[in-house]
Amino acid sequence: MQDFLSQLYQQFLETSLLEWLATISGFVCVFLAAKQNIWNWPISIISVSLYLYIFYHAKLYGDSTLQIYFLGTAVYGWYYWNRRAHSEEKPITSFNSKQLGLTIAIILFIAGVLGYFLDQKTDSDVPYIDGFCTATSLVAQFLMTRKVLQNWLLWVFVDLCYIPLYIHKDLILTAILYIAFTIIAWNGYRDWRKSYLNFQ
Repeated sequence: MQDFLSQLYQQFLETSLLEWLATISGFVCVFLAAKQNIWNWPISIISVSLYLYIFYHAKLYGDSTLQIYFLGTAVYGWYYWNRRAHSEEKPITSFNSKQLGLTIAIILFIAGVLGYFLDQKTDSDVPYIDGFCTATSLVAQFLMTRKVLQNWLLWVFVDLCYIPLYIHKDLILTAILYIAFTIIAWNGYRDWRKSYLNFQ
């Protein structure tokens, strides 16, 4: 245990300035999203741009591709949240059990396709794990842009999956960030659920 903690501490000391910037902006972005603050989207653009570079060099190809998707959804989310703020629509929507089941099926399908592709076409040592985390994040991010309550439950789940993956890839600061993300995502779910129930 002491050797493990020593190794984590050493990785922490060796964390690059780039990862620090990506981590801090990522934390601020998710915190603001949980508070339904529209400024999460421009800060997200900064964070995902930095992580695109970091993940590519860590051979997390699924995650690096995911950052390109996040760039697009950040622009879309910024537009959609702004438009919704000036409309009469409910600020938050929720899935029924059928929609949730369909969402899970879509995640598993995308995960299988991505995992197979990463296994066959890249030198990733974790193709199916990377593919599954990427697929879950893709769907969770889309649901966030559409202000669907259950996006936060998906984020709690996938953030927990990412923690050991990033430790395996020596991205210790990012792993710590994802512990914080898990807590923020759970609080985001609780806050959004309260807002959703207030509009029923």
